[in-house]
Amino acid sequence: MEVKVLNISGKETGAKVQLPEGIFGIEPNDHAIYLDVKQYLANQRQGTHKSKQRNEIAGSTRKLYKQKGTGGARAGSIKSPLFNGGGRIFGPQPRDYSFKLNKKLKEVARRSALSYKAQDNSVLVLEDFTFESPKTKDFISLLNALNFANEKTLVVLAEANQNVYLASRNLQKAKVITADQLNTYDVLNAGKLVLTTGSVKTLEEALAK
Repeated sequence: MEVKVLNISGKETGAKVQLPEGIFGIEPNDHAIYLDVKQYLANQRQGTHKSKQRNEIAGSTRKLYKQKGTGGARAGSIKSPLFNGGGRIFGPQPRDYSFKLNKKLKEVARRSALSYKAQDNSVLVLEDFTFESPKTKDFISLLNALNFANEKTLVVLAEANQNVYLASRNLQKAKVITADQLNTYDVLNAGKLVLTTGSVKTLEEALAK
């Protein structure tokens, strides 16, 4: 798949870049995508939720009233889960939500996500660029030049660029990552995928079969 290379003004540079069929042109595997996104979201969870069981509640342990003759149900402790302020039955406990996935499956998921974006014509390639200073208005100008101002946009750089990253950080619909940070969730969550010529080469080296 051949794509024209643009500059940060949205103009064609005359150059073209070949997007590898093995990365941007495969038959997407939906189940691999599901598993990879599920793992990504699971890894975002802190798992620090905790409620108190009846043995952890502060309170008296005396029997509330005599066993028989009251006409009411038997009660042994104010900390019973049946009473207001008592312990919680089967409440959440701290846990680790992460789980393992095979490396090859994650690669298939990333190639599938990139292929979906290519099928939708949502992939655009820019020449490698930088900003002189980390100004949000410079990044907004870039998005306007590409007509992506109202789109969720994922910009993938070949290597870390502090000025470009900081310029995008205050924009809710824009995200900047490097090619080695690319993940299935971010690709699918974005409406438009903006690659640089350098990041295409990095992805080709990382994901080529």
